Amino acid sequence: MLAEGYEIRPLAVGDGPALAMAYRCNREHLAPWDPTRPEAFYTAEAQSVEVADRLRVVAAGQGGSWVLVRDGEVAGRVNLNNVIRGVLQSASVGYWVGAEHTGRGLATAMVEHALTEAATLGLHRVEAGTLLANEPSQRVLVKAGFERIGIAREFLFIAGKWQDHVLFQRILHHRPLESTRAGRR
Repeated sequence: MLAEGYEIRPLAVGDGPALAMAYRCNREHLAPWDPTRPEAFYTAEAQSVEVADRLRVVAAGQGGSWVLVRDGEVAGRVNLNNVIRGVLQSASVGYWVGAEHTGRGLATAMVEHALTEAATLGLHRVEAGTLLANEPSQRVLVKAGFERIGIAREFLFIAGKWQDHVLFQRILHHRPLESTRAGRR
């Protein structure tokens, strides 16, 4: 359930400036968990380009993107990334919540929203990874029904170095793969 006053909605063309503001306001909060970002990343122009690129991914059926909004400002974001069809029928989920909005169950609500959308897409499995020290994010995933599946050594280049991650997965259904267009890939 989403906390009062918040909304999760699809990423939209005009979201670049609001995302740039949210990233600037949360730069220190997100820095330990994100790749090192160039200064240009924090501009409305760069975020507008990123939004356009991301919307092309969504339109191609290769991902999903939503923003968490409160009072017209972006308070967080959740993405389904790397949608793979064929016999895998899988995606990964990534998310963040702004520093002043934590502790309200918003990250869990965003992840659950992405899971609902993944199920609508017919996906079988969603995975996520967190840095070893990111216990709050690990709790979010467990609350959203994910199971820990192991450690991936030097998994992602975060905060300037290759870092180990705890991997999680959530199985969305146990139906057999139908011989649909997705199943033949």
